[in-house]
Amino acid sequence: MSRTVWALVLTVVGPLASQSGLVEAARRARAAWLAHDAEALFERSPGVILQIPGADPSSGLRRQQAGELLARYLRASVERSVEIATVREVEAGRGYVELVRRFSVTGTAEERRETVFVGLRRVAGWWVVVELRTAP
Repeated sequence: MSRTVWALVLTVVGPLASQSGLVEAARRARAAWLAHDAEALFERSPGVILQIPGADPSSGLRRQQAGELLARYLRASVERSVEIATVREVEAGRGYVELVRRFSVTGTAEERRETVFVGLRRVAGWWVVVELRTAP
């Protein structure tokens, strides 16, 4: 194959491979949230900006701290469903995932809805969570 053809292949396949990796990262985030597995959600993350009820979003947290805060938050709920609403690479190496969560507070039957915004960065070939925010 000529250099021009290879350049074209890399130009097209590179972004597609990155996007498919981001879709897989979104699926892993969804599965970790459904399982209430904060450790899996923040796997390989160097640090996380966390904005959930009960967490101070003013500074980043180490992976273990973020995991413990998220685990406490999730303990009080029962998941009904978590769906991937959006997966987007906003710029090279920066991704965004939006999850729509339906849940109930433990001990109640009332279903609630929450949106979970997950910011990811590509680090050493992996998409890792660097930011997580929730909104009603």
